[in-house]
Amino acid sequence: MMGPAHSLSGAAAWLGVGAATAAAGHAMPWPVLVVGALICAGAALAPDLDHKSATISRAFGPLSKWVCEVVDKLSYAAYKATRTRADPRRSGGHRTLTHTWVWAVAIGAGASALAVQCGRWGVLALLFVHVVLAVEGLLWRAARVSSDILVWLLGAAGAWILAGILDQPGNGANWLFEAPGQEYLWLGLPVVLGALVHDVGDALTVSGCPILWPIPIGGKRWYPIGPPKVLRFRAGSWVEVRVLMPVFMVLGGVGGAFALGLV
Repeated sequence: MMGPAHSLSGAAAWLGVGAATAAAGHAMPWPVLVVGALICAGAALAPDLDHKSATISRAFGPLSKWVCEVVDKLSYAAYKATRTRADPRRSGGHRTLTHTWVWAVAIGAGASALAVQCGRWGVLALLFVHVVLAVEGLLWRAARVSSDILVWLLGAAGAWILAGILDQPGNGANWLFEAPGQEYLWLGLPVVLGALVHDVGDALTVSGCPILWPIPIGGKRWYPIGPPKVLRFRAGSWVEVRVLMPVFMVLGGVGGAFALGLV
């Protein structure tokens, strides 16, 4: 799928989690719901770090383009080092290492560690990166015609405001993990969810997605998981734009309303 659909699906997924926790009698504080949705929307773009033309490659100027080139090479090296004879030869690393559950768990764990070990500055860094990515994904039309600096300023301001709100008692700094020293440990969860939702979205497309690597399936370690080919679609096709994106918006709205107790 394309960047906007990935971000919408990420936000909708976290709002759905919020609805589920509310139904279970443990509703999220509203700042956790909002921050988690933004992080998940941004994190849903992160697996495309292995693609030099993806939305995320433009998010932070030359720096993100360079990171994408490096990740592409590392992913390709991982593919070559672990492929079996049944896995096809390829010339790049797109839809390999960063499109697996291993990557999703690893970056989620890294995000939690950063937030816990670095305190407020770690939280601010996580929020800044993911708010910028969320703007690039959810507001992609406006982001493309505006200055990158304006988007970065919006991300910085949003990160500062959201971090301040979360710091207030009862607003969710210690949501889910209440032991001393575990404040903001939960921030890794929307990162993991966003990456996994991205992978599931890509699995619906023609190429599929090797989500279960390195578990071998049919002799292939990089087996492209997906539904029957007749149910798949091409990235950017009308199915994605006219069907899935509106569905994600509706599901996100309904999930958010349930999570906030409005229905």
